[in-house]
Amino acid sequence: MTAPHRLRRYVLIAALASASVQAAEPHRHSAKSLPSPSSPTGPVEVALDEAMIARLPQVTATGEAHGRKLSCEGVALHELLRASGAMPAAPLRGADLARVAVVRARDGYRAAFSLAELDPSLGQHLVVLSRRCNGEALAAEDGPWRLIAPGESRPARWVRQVESIRVVDAP
Repeated sequence: MTAPHRLRRYVLIAALASASVQAAEPHRHSAKSLPSPSSPTGPVEVALDEAMIARLPQVTATGEAHGRKLSCEGVALHELLRASGAMPAAPLRGADLARVAVVRARDGYRAAFSLAELDPSLGQHLVVLSRRCNGEALAAEDGPWRLIAPGESRPARWVRQVESIRVVDAP
């Protein structure tokens, strides 16, 4: 084989290899964004089932809201989301990192928490859903459920009168 033919052959092989890598590249990136096999896809409504919540590990969250000190017993939000199938039990990865829990109150107030900030292997942000504060059941103006997010600089995401929690993909 002459030198020009060998050169053309090497150029052709290099071009084919480059095209093959470029064709595979989008698939490699899209595979990373897929949810893990145990992850839910699409919106998930989280049931506020008192009996199921009572079976989950209970924690206490303390803080101050509107000049009032609170010590509330309840369940960590990430535990509720996992028990409801709205958040995988394994550490988050891929598309799960772009999901959020939207908490809605009876009066229309809403707050959102990314699953990544709640995941104990990532953000480790404790957020507690409670029915009892300071040793008493929540008053009607605060209940039936209340969300406490201790450690935040102000209680803007402490949601009173929680009526629903929904996990969705971030826009």
